[in-house]
Order: sequence, then structure tokens, then C-alpha cells
Amino acid sequence: MAAMLPTTEHALLRRVATEQSTGRAPSLVAAVVRDGELAWWGARGEVTGARPDTRTLYRIGSITKSLVAVVVLRLRDEGRLALSDPLDTHVPGTAFGELTIAHLLSHTGGLTSESPGSWWERSPGGDWDDLNSDLGLQERKHRPGRRFHYSNVGYGVLGELVARLRGTSWLDAVRAEVLAPLGMHRTTDRPTGAHAQGFAVHPFADVVLPEPAHDAGAMAPAGQLWSCVDDLAAFTAFVGGDTAEVLHPDTVAEMREAAMIDDSGPWSAGYGLGLQLARVHGKRLAGHTGSMPGFLATTMTDPATGTGALALANATSGVGILSLVADLLATADELEPPLPAEWRPAPVSDGLLELTGLWHWGPAPHHLRVLPNGWLDLRPATGAGRASRFRPLGDGRDRWLGLDGYYSGETLTVHRDTDGTPRYLDLATFIFTRTPYDPAAPVPGGVDDGGWRG
Repeated sequence: MAAMLPTTEHALLRRVATEQSTGRAPSLVAAVVRDGELAWWGARGEVTGARPDTRTLYRIGSITKSLVAVVVLRLRDEGRLALSDPLDTHVPGTAFGELTIAHLLSHTGGLTSESPGSWWERSPGGDWDDLNSDLGLQERKHRPGRRFHYSNVGYGVLGELVARLRGTSWLDAVRAEVLAPLGMHRTTDRPTGAHAQGFAVHPFADVVLPEPAHDAGAMAPAGQLWSCVDDLAAFTAFVGGDTAEVLHPDTVAEMREAAMIDDSGPWSAGYGLGLQLARVHGKRLAGHTGSMPGFLATTMTDPATGTGALALANATSGVGILSLVADLLATADELEPPLPAEWRPAPVSDGLLELTGLWHWGPAPHHLRVLPNGWLDLRPATGAGRASRFRPLGDGRDRWLGLDGYYSGETLTVHRDTDGTPRYLDLATFIFTRTPYDPAAPVPGGVDDGGWRG
């Protein structure tokens, strides 16, 4: 484990101690993750008479959803499904078969938040047939795509999707494809070894009540799993881009993109594909919160700095666990800001240097740079505006694919003179020329014959 400065460690521990005391958590353990590994951890309170450590298990609740989503994205990357596929394509026989896989991943399908009947988080669950038989048209609460409506049911459905396409249980698929490759060997559906008992803390007295922990059956993909600091540190690093080939980093970045904003309050929260998003302390964080009776959990990462943090508590309520994690992350970056990567010369492929420099969209100057990985970066020369990165399509036609910003998904094509000199760029019908409104380029609408005048 990489060491942090004593002053930083004290500040982090004090924040954990304050939250455990004011939130009245029987125990609380937290950690900071940097460069793909545990950088610091601390704990307060007790589990069976001892301080919890990095291998003490807690229920992680809805963080389970993120692990299920990883398998769904693996299936997509393998070509086994498309995110635009209706559910009926893979799991026929439901009352909501027209919802897409993307709707379910991003909680935008309008499905009910909880399964019908007794509250699933405190009740033993049945199998898929039992769950599906209870999900009629009345469980559709909103038009698909209209709004963000968190649906535990949707992830029960995704668990069944994974089971059918993998020919095994959702849990076995998560174990084989996510937990094992990331080294999350303590993460499990039922606790073994050292683990915390979940408690409800009385609101007006310092007494506790044990909470039950049942097998949720078909609803288990929504929040069944238990984990520990060591394992969640690996997943926190994964969300930040240290993917260990479980998914391509581009796919994890896609999971972190906002599919929908939570419009129920200030626009500070959203949801991607299996990941929650939050803007806190000026940082754009990605990860997930989790709660089950007796437990609270959160993991969040700032992809911009590579710093992540997590926390686990065995209390039903009272602990501001998302605020705690955001504060730990911000404290680590404030007291020990990560150093920027060292600059080193990087080779440039033949023909790329001549693309760089000044280009104009109409009269507006833009700079085109080559990035160290051979991608291109196009952005206004001054001020804000449309900026995007591009990677080569590799089809031999001098074409580049927009990766982010306004031009995400659009194609940039380089047009050259007969001697090979770049003449103009065609980007989604916008023509960029070396000089403003070059009359020798196919500027839309043409260029006035009289040229520029005073």
C-alpha cells in the first residue's frame, strides 16, 4: 500500500471518526485509492469486539448493480446484444418487452422502483418466474425514456438477461468475469469469515437492533453482494480506468457518461450505464452508492485525477456516506495533489505533422494537435467552443472518428491536393480550411467573388 503523509492520514481519519461518531455507526471503514491501489484506509467502531479491517465484509447493496452492468457491457462488446435491443429479443414473455437494454441499465425505462409484494430488501425472494408473474402493466410508472426513475426491478431483469445469455446464474457470471479477474476474492452473496452484523440504530437512544439479511432470489442482482475494502478498492480503480482487461477502457468511459440527469433536485446527480454520477466539490465523480437494511456503502472515483474513495458502514441510516466519500477524495487531492505525468517526446506517424496547426471554420481559427497516442485534438484557438478528440478509423481513407464533445461519433475526413498536401477538412459537413473561407475549398454556400474588403 502506497503511504500518504501523516498530516493527510490524520485529516482523513478525523473525517471518518467524525462521521462514525455523529452518524452513530456501530462501525465504519473507509479508504482512498490511487494509481490502481489502496493508498490509505482507516476504521472506527467495532465488529465482534475488534476494529474492522480491509477484509471485513459488509453488504454493498446497489453496488451489486454496477458489477452486473459490467457483464452486460461485456456481452455487448462481444456482439451478443446491442444496447438498443428490446428486452423481448433476449428475455421474451414480460409485460415490458419493448424496453431496451440501455433503458434498464440507466433506469430510464419507467419500471417500478420496487418489486410488488413484501419489501424485497427484508424478505426472502422467489425465482424469476415468481418475479415476472408479479410484474404486470401496472408496474410501468413512466413512459420509457421520459425521466430517470431508479428501478431495482430493472436490475433483477438484467440478472435474468445475463443468466440466459451466459447459460449460468448471474452470480456465477459476475464471479467468473468480474470478481476473479479483478482479484475480488472476498466478494460474495453470503458472508463468510469476518463480517459485520447489520444494525438499525434507534433514533432517540444509543441502542441497536439487528437487521435481517435474506437471499433476495430474482431480485438479488439489485443488491445482494457483500464485499470488503480490499475488494472494493480494486473495483474503484476499475471505474477509474484500471480495467485489467475486464472491459476496454473506452467501454468503462462509456459507462461513466451521463445517460440521464436526476431532475428531482439540483442538477448535481445523474446515471450512466450501471454507474451513478455526482458533482461534488467541483469534481465529476462516478461509482455507486449502496444500502440494505443494516448497511450503507459507497465507492466513487474522479477519473480526472485518478483518485477514488470508498466507505462501508453497518447502519441502516444516519451516516452521510456519499458526502464522506466525496470529502475523503477531495481531502486527498487537496493535501496531496497527484503529480501530472512527465512530458516526454513521442514519435508521430508519417503524415500527421502536416495536419497540425491552424485551421479555420469560416472566420473562426482552430488548432489541430497530435496527441501522444496518435489521436488528433481540434479546438478553438481562443475561448470556448466546439472541441473534440479524434482517433483514426484505420480504413485507409484518411478518416477520423470523433470521441467526445460536439463531434462525438462524427467523421472527420482529410482532403488532399494531388501532391498529398492537406487542403481542407470535412467534419460533419463543416469545412475547415487553412485560411478563412478559402475559395479553393468547397465552402458551403460558396465564397463571395469580391473577396475580403475593408
